[in-house]
Amino acid sequence: MPLLLLAACANSNVHPPAAPAGDAPVAVEPAPPLPAQAVPGRLPPVPQPPERPVAPPSVTDPALPRETRIANFVDYTADTYGIDREHIRRVLAGAEHRQPIIDAMSRPAEAVRPWRDYRPIFINDARIAGGRAFYATHRAALDRVAAETGVPAEYIVAIIGVETSYGRVTGNHRVLDALYTLAFGFPKRAPFFAGELAQLFALAAEEPQLDITALRGSYAGAMGMGQFMPSSYRLWARDGDGDGRRDLLTHTPDVFASIANYFVVHGWERGAPVVARASRDPGAGDFKPEGLEPVYPLAWLAGRGYRPLPGEPVAEGATLLSLDGANGSEYWLGYRNFYVISRYNRSPMYSLAVHQLAQAIAGQASP
Repeated sequence: MPLLLLAACANSNVHPPAAPAGDAPVAVEPAPPLPAQAVPGRLPPVPQPPERPVAPPSVTDPALPRETRIANFVDYTADTYGIDREHIRRVLAGAEHRQPIIDAMSRPAEAVRPWRDYRPIFINDARIAGGRAFYATHRAALDRVAAETGVPAEYIVAIIGVETSYGRVTGNHRVLDALYTLAFGFPKRAPFFAGELAQLFALAAEEPQLDITALRGSYAGAMGMGQFMPSSYRLWARDGDGDGRRDLLTHTPDVFASIANYFVVHGWERGAPVVARASRDPGAGDFKPEGLEPVYPLAWLAGRGYRPLPGEPVAEGATLLSLDGANGSEYWLGYRNFYVISRYNRSPMYSLAVHQLAQAIAGQASP
């Protein structure tokens, strides 16, 4: 189900963020995003790893014939990752363009569902019970990773729960077909997906247990229990039990260590809060932040009319989320660790769903 509704493509920035949908007071015009210099005391962004490489225009320019782009892809992949050209050609000859993948990529759940409809997909009794059972089964391994990295076990479990229903639904598309289709048939994101297709060849060379022609995953090319894209697999996957390989398909020690490492690499702060429910002052104008980075001081946000509700956690900086909830407008302050979750999937609704599912699994919230 999550693969159909969410596109289940971890850390790929495939899904566009959902637009805020709060109800503004009468006669108050929405305010546009403010430039950085307009925010006194604006905080620095969370340091991030370098952007993953994308394929060059010679591979992705739709004005070039498809055959030319494919031939250029062979050269690009061979030169960049040291892969044998004939091997690349032979594998690509067996790849298939699949129109259903293009269709699915064009309608991600975050782009068409408001929060009130999106949330119940992931925050429900069955998913919470499944998460608690999964945690109980793997408690020793999860708690060990949590102690080593500072990423709470319930967040690792929640990522797996949202992405693949605890490993039960990891995708039925050949990863090769998905990336081939998107690299050469989806111009809007061709640089990213052609880059990922090249990374797939490099990954298979590094992890010989992976059969590049047999791997199954999401329609965006994400793999395994945590739905890692090939570049994320190569860069941030970890061998969780010292057996000399990184298997993110079904080997839970590697899956747990890799998800936690992904969070750490992207700036997870041990013991820090994730979000706070916020209030909006009567008459406060709408505020749409530039993005999800937690760069707005709480005092500045309070001056705009948004502040944490009593008893909610506070942190140095935040961003504002305005969502259309089941009972009306909801306002949330997303802190540094919320931003880190959003590096797994750029939708704020995804990140909030992961947080709320994690809290429910840990027994700190109800559906």
